Amino acid sequence: MVIANLLVQRGIKTFNEAKSFFRPRLTDLHDPYLMKDMDKAVARLEQAIQSQEKVLIYGDYDVDGTTSVAMMYLFLKDYLNNIDFYIPDRYSEGYGISPRSIEYAAEENFSLVIVLDCGIKAVEKINAAKNRGLDFIICDHHNPGEQIPSAVAVLDPKRPDCEYPYKELSGCGVGFKLLQAYTQKNNISPEKLYDLLDLVVVSIASDIVPITGENRVLAYFGLKKLNTNPGMGLQTIINYAGLSGEEITISDIVFKIGPRLNASGRIEHGKKSVQIMVSIDEVSSDALGGEIDSFNEIRKTLDRDITQDALDMIENNPELKNRNSTVIYNRDWHKGVVGIVASRLTEFYYRPTVVLTESNGLATGSARSVKDFDLYEAIGSCSDLLESYGGHMYAAGLTMKIENVSEFSRRFEEIVTRSLAGQPQIQTIDADARIALHEITPRFFRILKQFEPFGPHNPMPVFITEDVIDSGSSRLVGKNTEHIKMDLVEPDDSSAVYAGIAFNMADKFPLIKSGMPFDICYSVAINEFRGKTNLQLYIRDIKVKDI
Repeated sequence: MVIANLLVQRGIKTFNEAKSFFRPRLTDLHDPYLMKDMDKAVARLEQAIQSQEKVLIYGDYDVDGTTSVAMMYLFLKDYLNNIDFYIPDRYSEGYGISPRSIEYAAEENFSLVIVLDCGIKAVEKINAAKNRGLDFIICDHHNPGEQIPSAVAVLDPKRPDCEYPYKELSGCGVGFKLLQAYTQKNNISPEKLYDLLDLVVVSIASDIVPITGENRVLAYFGLKKLNTNPGMGLQTIINYAGLSGEEITISDIVFKIGPRLNASGRIEHGKKSVQIMVSIDEVSSDALGGEIDSFNEIRKTLDRDITQDALDMIENNPELKNRNSTVIYNRDWHKGVVGIVASRLTEFYYRPTVVLTESNGLATGSARSVKDFDLYEAIGSCSDLLESYGGHMYAAGLTMKIENVSEFSRRFEEIVTRSLAGQPQIQTIDADARIALHEITPRFFRILKQFEPFGPHNPMPVFITEDVIDSGSSRLVGKNTEHIKMDLVEPDDSSAVYAGIAFNMADKFPLIKSGMPFDICYSVAINEFRGKTNLQLYIRDIKVKDI
């Protein structure tokens, strides 16, 4: 019954839906020609290959953009003699198709540019490029503006006139669909394309898109590739991340692989991430891996220092602290980490957050949201104050004149206050079911494992068990004794002990040791330690019974 409820909560209500969920198949992928403009995109790509045109692969500097470019480059280099890639500089060019890149493509005599993970709003840029004799194919997954760019083809499932059945692909996923359509039309073995799914899953995990439907299929097989035979560059990143020999999960990509690939664009230049992912030489791949790992260490230091700076700014300003939103600006903050800082502040205060710094004489930065608040729509309501913006419900980027920051802050606060009126601004944990500890058997866990890969819209199941007690051997652990290593039993059976770990909950330890029963909210996972594996409860929250 618990398993059935977990499926229903994920919108899976029939036997066939459950079969597809538990046994993903690559044949379940949708026909790529259902996407608007796909026929035009494939025809233009075929023309470029037949005529051996000079083709430029262009993508954003984040993980989704760089994996997209690497995937497209690795596939097409076997069919094109003149192919190169271009990643804009985060600081001098900014997000999207830059004027400098158009100038570069024209001067270097490229005739076709394939754009990935950006471009859906580049109406004027595409017009300027057409005047320079450049053709563009756009593969994007962001929300379009009122006008679609007049490129040769614009692939974006979020286009209002696109009837593609799955709307939540990553940018890399849209690029994958273009290549899937090309292989189908030209009778190329799909295995050649499936060999690049390790890049697709890294994009899916890092861009925090829902792991449902088609994304679930791509992520499932992408993880298989990543764990058994990743590309050389990704294997190098895996080694530097300390994941070699371990089963890599979506969470590992989010917290260990993705940040490293992002770091080069934040600290130096995103092209280094593409260079390592397309590398076929072990020595150069390892050298690039070392550079990228050092960029990540710099990124972590900047992240920590600027986050603390931002927290101090808010805590020392009662007006800022007591608002329903956060909008802060400091011209000296590093542009490459303001998105991470916005995420940290959102976690800390649990309210919509915008963090801005100065770049090229403008205030530019990132925004992050909380559950059920449409950040993209809120920022769009202030578009008259902005030079540009883009993103989706939970994350966005924006740029404005510095003198507009104050008015933007005032208006954004008004919108947030009105939208969240009456809703408590506290982070909640959504539990899936109440169960007893003795229900957590190896068979139960084997079925839970089949719910993987976990991620947005398919989170790791969370359970509540009431009235558990300490077996007597729970203890504080960690460098600063900030965690609780728990050994729990049910009151009516003290012989079965269940191991758990509660991170950063040392304040609950005295109450747990009091002997009184308490409730726990947790997930179940495998813990590996010194060659031994066992089931462990990852405690999300503890509610102590009233004494």
